Amino acid sequence: MRFLKRIFGKLIPKENISFTDTESEHAVIIYFQYGIEGLESLYELEDKLEYIITQNKVGEYDGHEIATDLRDGFLYMYGPNAEQLFKTVEPTLMETNFLKGATITLRFGPSGVGAKEIEITL
Repeated sequence: MRFLKRIFGKLIPKENISFTDTESEHAVIIYFQYGIEGLESLYELEDKLEYIITQNKVGEYDGHEIATDLRDGFLYMYGPNAEQLFKTVEPTLMETNFLKGATITLRFGPSGVGAKEIEITL
C-alpha cells in the first residue's frame, strides 16, 4: 500500500522529513520468516516503524514484500544513515516475535554501485 502511495505522490508531508531524495540512499532491509495467519501483526509493526522513523527524522519506512503463503518477507527502510536508522528501530525489532532470527542488511549507499553492506542476525 505504501509503495503505491509513493508512486502516486501521496507521500508523508515534506515538513515531516529531514532529508532530501539524494540523501536517502542508505537502506535497512530485513528478511524475516513470518508464518502467521493474517497480516495484522505485520501491519501493527509497520505502523510502529513508520511512526518511530518519522518522529526521529532518520528516514522513511517504505513498505514490505511478503510471500503469498505468508511464509517469509522483507521490510524496507531508507535514510541518510543506515546505522542511525537501524539503532532507532532496533528496540522495536527486538520486541517483535516474528523477527527473531531475521537477517538485517545495512547498506551504506545506493543499490547497484557496490555500496558497503553489513548483515546482522536479530
